[in-house]
Amino acid sequence: MKTKLLITALTCVAASVSFAEVKVGNDAPAFTLNDASGKTHSLSDFKGKFVVLEWFNEGCPFVKKHYTSGNMQKLQKEYTGKDVVWLSINSSAQGEQGHVTPETAPKTIADWKMDSTKILLDHDGKVGKMYDAKTTPHMFVINQEGKVVYQGAIDSKATANTADIDGAENYVKVALENSMAGKPVSNASTKPYGCSVKYK
Repeated sequence: MKTKLLITALTCVAASVSFAEVKVGNDAPAFTLNDASGKTHSLSDFKGKFVVLEWFNEGCPFVKKHYTSGNMQKLQKEYTGKDVVWLSINSSAQGEQGHVTPETAPKTIADWKMDSTKILLDHDGKVGKMYDAKTTPHMFVINQEGKVVYQGAIDSKATANTADIDGAENYVKVALENSMAGKPVSNASTKPYGCSVKYK
């Protein structure tokens, strides 16, 4: 997929070795955010459903890897089709790489052919810091009981090369399939990789 978005000169680096303070097996922290149209959404609105949280920055090469290849949209479409709620969260502060506004969001959604349920705007970084989201992407899977069952990388190949998608283990897919089948998630916490989240 081709996009018209520009890559900024900001350096994108892999996350340092540390795990999110949101622990697998614990309740997912409650939050409320506005979507691009200004409508408010709370995590509690989706109680009883599986929820994926995806930290998103359209300027990040690691995000581009999964969107220009269609990999992220394929996952979004597959699982929203199974009644999973997929929330793409933008925590890039104003003036930082990947900052999405209500005005620019429709173009972002169209350019990237996003199939997430909603794009939520977290410009003060409150929710990102609550989850200790470190990278774009940084992925979380929450089960029907509101427990975090997975956190970390999207897959097992921590590069920005689209060629590495083939043959990689998709941790998010595995977590969803395991959880939806009532099984424990194998490899439930991994090291996220990508660009650092551009908090203010």
